[in-house]
Amino acid sequence: MFNQKSKTDVLRNESPAPSGSASIIASGTSMKGDLNSNGDIRIDGILTGNIHCSAKVVIGANGVVEGDIVGLQADIMGKVTGAIRVKELLQLKGGSTVTGNLYAAKLQIETNANFNGQCHMNTEAPSSKSASPATETKTEKHILGQQPSLAIK
Repeated sequence: MFNQKSKTDVLRNESPAPSGSASIIASGTSMKGDLNSNGDIRIDGILTGNIHCSAKVVIGANGVVEGDIVGLQADIMGKVTGAIRVKELLQLKGGSTVTGNLYAAKLQIETNANFNGQCHMNTEAPSSKSASPATETKTEKHILGQQPSLAIK
């Protein structure tokens, strides 16, 4: 009378988790290896390895990461030893400890956060040219035997 599906039919029709779902490494969990995800990642345990995420990375207050983090955004409340590269906003919350270089378009550091490293606010790789175009033009003119012209107003 009623169309009932068996448990095996239900399991076969289940789809994989959507890309927007979050992955969690819970407190008390220790993991070694690199982590790749299209969805959000939250670390409350210990991860020895790199994180590559196309969404948001959250390191909880008890979370520890020994490796590099790459993501769209990141909130750090725990401890990170390694470089952090985010395309958008990086937040270092109070009580966090970061040892490594930061690469972000926007950076927010709360009062009690501890950060040791260099901060790069431009997420693009530096160009191979060390001089500006204006300097190069003046140098080229000087090499060709011409006196560079300076406009003084």
